[in-house]
Amino acid sequence: MPDKSVLRVTIASVGDMMIGTDYPANHLPDDDGVGFLAGVAPVITAADIAFGNLEGVLMDGGEPAKKCSNPAACYLFRSPTRYAEHFRAAGFDVLSLANNHARDFGEEGRSSSMDALSRSGIAHSGREGTMATLTHGDISIAVLAYAVTRNSNMMLDYPLAFETIAAHAEQHDIVLISFHGGAEGADVTHVPFAEEEYYGEPRGDVVWFARGAVDAGADLVIGHGPHVVRGMERYKDRLIAYSLGNFATYYGISVAGLKGIAPILTVTLDGEGVFVDGQITSTVQLRPGGPVIDPAQKALNLMRSLSQEDFGESGLSFLPDGKLLPAARTAVAVHEGPDNKP
Repeated sequence: MPDKSVLRVTIASVGDMMIGTDYPANHLPDDDGVGFLAGVAPVITAADIAFGNLEGVLMDGGEPAKKCSNPAACYLFRSPTRYAEHFRAAGFDVLSLANNHARDFGEEGRSSSMDALSRSGIAHSGREGTMATLTHGDISIAVLAYAVTRNSNMMLDYPLAFETIAAHAEQHDIVLISFHGGAEGADVTHVPFAEEEYYGEPRGDVVWFARGAVDAGADLVIGHGPHVVRGMERYKDRLIAYSLGNFATYYGISVAGLKGIAPILTVTLDGEGVFVDGQITSTVQLRPGGPVIDPAQKALNLMRSLSQEDFGESGLSFLPDGKLLPAARTAVAVHEGPDNKP
């Protein structure tokens, strides 16, 4: 057996993406989305593997399964199936279909998304019981996407999630866990170390879930859902990013202020999943355009400050050029979680 610790793989990850919807009216980009990711594609394609979260469905026609009692506060996203090729062209290898918009058109819509991505050569995870397997050389990688929404790999069922992660860790060199959790809005950049809610819906305890995932065998944990960036920590030599924010959303979801700032997080892991180093490439989105590289590095600066404020010693060193390096972490403050957790 080869010594996996000497092997390396680079994984680029981004947060929420929805690059145009044709429901209920045509809100597709003027160029049909062809160039929406062009400004960031070179960074994404440079990684060995690229991951992102796909909001909405890839579907041609069809009626929504979700009804909006207040259309002003509720959006339904449906992109044409041909848009899968835009993600492929930008360099994405695997996408999450576990979020609160993946079932906007019911499970039929998610099935359509799965089929469209598969036809374009993009792996996916999200529906309950699904996972993706990728390889890079002699390294095998499992990707499991979790959310708090029904029929998805359920983030809120912590014991089942950790048991499932452990099983895949036995069979793969690296396990990448994605979760769509936490409250939403410009005022939730800090992780609360507690169960979160949004409009009465439980959104999970993201620290409990992420650290528990690592304890179970996960090697990289990528969060999204709050629509703003959150901090990061290196926990047991594994990287946890608590939210990568809005990355590329053409319509509906606000990209004003903090909501338009997002990173491309590229990490290098060894063949056993240990964090070696990383790079934060800051991007910003100004409508109607897609994301572009941000020379002001607002995402980097925000993630650096949030990591320090939330975790003290985060186990990471953030260099001015966006480079991430392991740093000393003498102790991790224990987060017990509520009494109902195992």
